[in-house]
Amino acid sequence: MSAAGRGRMPASWEVELSDEYEWIPLRLPPDVTRISASTRLSIEAEYRGWELTRVRLYTDGSRRVLLRRKKSRVNGHTADQPEL
Repeated sequence: MSAAGRGRMPASWEVELSDEYEWIPLRLPPDVTRISASTRLSIEAEYRGWELTRVRLYTDGSRRVLLRRKKSRVNGHTADQPEL
């Protein structure tokens, strides 16, 4: 999921955000099938620790997705970033 695919979150979703988690809103275009979206989100969950929080399907076929993961710091670095 690239930064270009990130979107603005619906206003009703912003109310429930907790400081304990990192949040990332994504927009999936209408040409992404349900199976493809499921596969992409599974990869994000497996390798980057994101979990699916919300999905909103729009009439044009696009989806807004909200992912979250626990904030974790190891020696000032995020856990999934290697040290150089």
